[in-house]
Amino acid sequence: MARNALLAPLSFIFIGGSIVLLFFVILSGVQDTSPLNKTYFLSASTDGITGARDVTQWAYFYICGPDNADCSGAWPAPPLGWAWSANPENAPSQLVGSYGGSTTSYKFFYLWRFGWVFYLIALVFSVVAFFASLIACCGRLGAAVAGFAAFVALAVHSVAVALMTASFVEMRNAFRSAGRDASLGAWGFGFSWGSWAALLIATVLLCMGIRDGGSGSGRGLKLGRKRSVRSRRSYDLGSRRVKEDYA
Repeated sequence: MARNALLAPLSFIFIGGSIVLLFFVILSGVQDTSPLNKTYFLSASTDGITGARDVTQWAYFYICGPDNADCSGAWPAPPLGWAWSANPENAPSQLVGSYGGSTTSYKFFYLWRFGWVFYLIALVFSVVAFFASLIACCGRLGAAVAGFAAFVALAVHSVAVALMTASFVEMRNAFRSAGRDASLGAWGFGFSWGSWAALLIATVLLCMGIRDGGSGSGRGLKLGRKRSVRSRRSYDLGSRRVKEDYA
């Protein structure tokens, strides 16, 4: 119990920090304030592509210009190719296909769509783990419940950041292969992976709390009566026979 009194508040703080960082990612581009105007996943030169800005930045709900300004309308899981018109000219061929209104390839359409959804699922389970961690200080059972919730949140979060990383790293490489400047968003990636790391630490702390109090089994009790074996030995001392009892 003494260990949980320390580990539970620490896990609560780390899960709370993970949720805050995740909100920074999800709300990127909502307002022109720091860090929301600096948080995006990819910035690329898109000048000369049909219907595109000179520079495009991909955020969570929006596709924007520099500093997350001049954004498109908010849309759930926006196709990455919505940065340009349908069947565009001069866009990297790996990114363009028949999906998203003839703007996005099959691969990038589904890669980011699933990544986008897993971000929201990770947020939901992180909130559940956050409140579950409040009971972790009550003992090993509370730590087990909170630890399970945190583990599920971590698993979902891992899928989210993996898909996000795969989507935008490959997208950056496609732009560079086409001779265009492209760079990953330091804030978007930093917040995403920082949130994941904080949740990982919280999960480890909660799992440590499950072991609080030790095994507690103690020494086993020996059941049954202790058998006493007596052996009698006889000795002949002259004409007398002497018997000794040994316990």
